[in-house]
Amino acid sequence: MATIDDFHLLDIRVGTIVAAEPFPKARKPAFKLRIDFGAEIGVKQSSAQITVHYTPEALLGRQVMAVVNFPPRQIGPFISEVLTLGVPDAQGEVVLLHPDQAVPDGGRLF
Repeated sequence: MATIDDFHLLDIRVGTIVAAEPFPKARKPAFKLRIDFGAEIGVKQSSAQITVHYTPEALLGRQVMAVVNFPPRQIGPFISEVLTLGVPDAQGEVVLLHPDQAVPDGGRLF
């Protein structure tokens, strides 16, 4: 069982996607995202396997949730700095998590 202290170790923030492009060098279909987490954290990049339900154009301006305090991860020639969060649909494809109202970028999940 996890404790509330374990949960507090994760820094999950809201950010706005400011750039999205195909990532053809990824092993599985993915996009390279640049996400603005506000003044405190800034813009970070993420690789996300979300090509079934989303297009790069549709992602621009969309708010998403991401873990911002994991170490950077090398994904092919790309460094992913945050883990963009989603849940599987009925077919196992990723659906992004996001607030149901616009909120300031950088807000922490609690």
